[in-house]
Amino acid sequence: MIDPPSGPFTGVQPNRRGRDPDLAAPDPVSARRRGRDRNRFGRLVRALEGTLQDFRAVLVPVECICCGAEDTVLCADCSKRIRRICAQPFRAEHQSPALVMVDGVAGLGVVAAGPYRDELAQCLLSFKHFGQWRAGGVLASCLGKALDVALGHHAGFTLVPVPTSGRAYRQRGFSPVHLILLILRLRRIHPQHRHLDALEKVRVPLSLKGSLTLVMDWLRSAVDVVLERKGPHGASGQKGLGRGERARKVRGSMRVKPGRAGQVRGRRCILVDDVLTTGSTLAEAARAVEAAGGAVCGAVVLAATRPPAYASTTVLGDQR
Repeated sequence: MIDPPSGPFTGVQPNRRGRDPDLAAPDPVSARRRGRDRNRFGRLVRALEGTLQDFRAVLVPVECICCGAEDTVLCADCSKRIRRICAQPFRAEHQSPALVMVDGVAGLGVVAAGPYRDELAQCLLSFKHFGQWRAGGVLASCLGKALDVALGHHAGFTLVPVPTSGRAYRQRGFSPVHLILLILRLRRIHPQHRHLDALEKVRVPLSLKGSLTLVMDWLRSAVDVVLERKGPHGASGQKGLGRGERARKVRGSMRVKPGRAGQVRGRRCILVDDVLTTGSTLAEAARAVEAAGGAVCGAVVLAATRPPAYASTTVLGDQR
């Protein structure tokens, strides 16, 4: 559904007084004053800001990562749609096979900020793979809302980010989950909860069967790249893997950092990740935290690829 137009230029006719409505369109991001600034210094600063913005737009032209609007990384309309997608966080663990026991009971509660689709998926992909760090503010606010729903008014939890792989970190230069949690901390969202970077990735020694499987996966990936079956991000990560392949890939791949084991022991931990698919990564992270003596009370993610048909918003803090 397209939002109705609003603003001072609503209803401008295409040829009225010879003005082009595209050239007279209002700035979708920056705030507009109601009147002229009476302070001369304020008017000068405002003029300099506009000049610098125009100069930056000429040197480094940008487009909205969702709709393609010019001169902004994420326009106000797309930002509003992302917040609308994340307006009602939901429980998503029962749609993740790796988190469901044989009797159908989920071993780990997960609250997702929104479904992995539309503007939320585009924003998250651009943030992760193309370094559009300005989108981190919107994603951080969505994650903060999911934390509100997951923890309610409970305090004393420790937020533990799920680490990214070394290869992905070298390609991106940053960890998306850690950066979003840093924005939350700088904005003092949920200051009653401690942030602890306790987990790290480890290399898993491969058996002969595992080595052959890895070689076959690499050959299939190479063939897919040659045949142009892969997307722009190649075959890195777990995208496209099934439940069994994901579980085998992450089994034993995480541990608590040697210097952080004492800080995790006895604490109530909430895992934080970006996307929930089969749940294999969260299950492995929970195993590593519990092996170090921590109590995993649940997890919060930005998006779930398999949103339930009937969403629930039970507070995680009430479970323990």
